[in-house]
Amino acid sequence: MPRRMEALALSVILCAACATLPFGRDAGAETPADDARQTTVTALFLNVGKADAALFMLGNKCYLVDTGTKESADAMLRVLAFYHVTRLDGVVITHTDKDHVGGLKTLLKSDIAVGELYAPQFSVISEQEHPVAKLADKYAIPLRWLYAGDTITVDDTTKLVVLGPLTRDGENENNNSLVLRLVTPQGDMLLTGDMLVQEEGELLDAGLIQPAAVLKVSHHGADDASSEAFLYTLRPQLAVISTDPDEGASTPDPKIIRRLWNTGTEVFITHQASCCVQVTLNAGNAVGRLVNYFVE
Repeated sequence: MPRRMEALALSVILCAACATLPFGRDAGAETPADDARQTTVTALFLNVGKADAALFMLGNKCYLVDTGTKESADAMLRVLAFYHVTRLDGVVITHTDKDHVGGLKTLLKSDIAVGELYAPQFSVISEQEHPVAKLADKYAIPLRWLYAGDTITVDDTTKLVVLGPLTRDGENENNNSLVLRLVTPQGDMLLTGDMLVQEEGELLDAGLIQPAAVLKVSHHGADDASSEAFLYTLRPQLAVISTDPDEGASTPDPKIIRRLWNTGTEVFITHQASCCVQVTLNAGNAVGRLVNYFVE
């Protein structure tokens, strides 16, 4: 089946699965009686250099999306210790690039308990050679392969919905990145891994990109992602770019910063803080701040 026809067919499944979920800036609207049941939404986008790692604290559960590089694994663990994280309910690896999966082994060797691992079924690497599969087997941790349309349920009102990839790219692993929509009563976040304009186009054509309060900018803010069509459809209030210009002068690309500003988006970059960029969602409103370690 042609890639576009596959994308459209899968979009029907996804739209049906997500039809009852709250989208956009009105997603936090609840009656006072529901306020006590709302999950507190805090996301920490870690300073792990030109790499990705983000911690989501959702009520009494914690999920980590990507683990940075092998070299930045100690920085990742320092943030987790700073926030007193001793257990992760799930760790999601968006794709197999070393700046996303590189810190996973160090994490699994640490004292932090991990309940489950998640990875995309689509990859340029075979399942037998997949780094997440190998580590799941070595450390006896359950692994769930994810497809578009799948859901990771956090609680009755909060979930991670897998929007993509809709098709497998046999040449560029970035286009096999998991694209996740964190759906909460307080508002939504879109997590993009390293997807490029090709994967963006498939999701746009399938009608799966809807407004969200927060965007984790794809591919460290490089100019091969975050098209105008994508950003103007999403229209985030706040965006976080996970990169360090000292490690890669091409990120973030000034064109991407301008595109975000043109949509009225507030932009944070992880290298600006020694610890992380903290983002909170409350009643559909996103607030970000830079978190630095205390100096004694």
